[in-house]
Amino acid sequence: MDIPKFSAAPVRVAAPPAFVTPPAAPAPAADPRRRPVADLLALIRPGQWVKNLAVVPLALLDTRHWTPSGAGRILWALAVFTLASAIVYVVNDLADRERDRLHPVKRHRPLAAGRIGTGGALALAAVLAGVLTGAVLVRPFAEWWPVTVYLLISLGYSRGLKHVPLLDAFIVASGFVLRLALGCAAVGRPVPYWLAVCVFSFCLLLSLGKRRHELTAAELGHRPALSGYTIAFADHLIGLIAGLTAVSYLLFLHEEPVFTGAADTPALLSALCALFGLARYLQVLLVEEGGGNPVRVLVRDRITLLNSALWAALIGTALALGRA
Repeated sequence: MDIPKFSAAPVRVAAPPAFVTPPAAPAPAADPRRRPVADLLALIRPGQWVKNLAVVPLALLDTRHWTPSGAGRILWALAVFTLASAIVYVVNDLADRERDRLHPVKRHRPLAAGRIGTGGALALAAVLAGVLTGAVLVRPFAEWWPVTVYLLISLGYSRGLKHVPLLDAFIVASGFVLRLALGCAAVGRPVPYWLAVCVFSFCLLLSLGKRRHELTAAELGHRPALSGYTIAFADHLIGLIAGLTAVSYLLFLHEEPVFTGAADTPALLSALCALFGLARYLQVLLVEEGGGNPVRVLVRDRITLLNSALWAALIGTALALGRA
């Protein structure tokens, strides 16, 4: 039987396709059920206002200002910085709306999702700026200069400084020192040196922790400044800054006159809570791979909340004893 012969035609192997940069993801379709009030509130991020509440009232650690007038000035400072930070959030979202559309979570923000237009966001920022101007002009410049500095560095941040590695995290942390400075200026007291260092280092720690989390989540494309970080580098910085935070807090307790005498013991115990809080944050960040939203860690983690409540009780007791 004849065996059929097959001609050995050369086999053509298709060349691998050339790499093509994927097109930018389109913005999500606008929700036909518009919620303008809810979207405007989301644009100014009320969930982030706790940052002001956590820093500005530290000026009242000086018990000489425990008066209705002192409390009123602190409330004014809180309102002023809340307005300023709301303006910054709107400006940042305007600057980042195209980049946010590529992010799995941030693409749902009102501007990125198209539920609020550029004109609406600019109008909101203008209204907030007008209210802020009226709020600060009722007091002398010496009491609200930190807000001016905050708005200036935030403008630089939005215009491109956010893309500079290290500088991006340092600018974010400096905003919290300015919050503290505003509270102190409002009640007419100097900024405690070691408290300022502690606030700056702790907020820098949270900022670096957020960047480390983004590195592990491979979000380099969304935040260009991450090109200047590695996980190992971030871990070294986080360890260094955590140590500085603990030491500066201890030095603040040691040098603050109110934490002497009968107040010494609860103040010292509060240091244990502070160290435990740092350890818990590092556990969430390095073991549980959390830390993407520092505010959520601070206000939703049950262990952190219980520890913070105990810390606040100890500090309150120390302040009461120091004033007695």
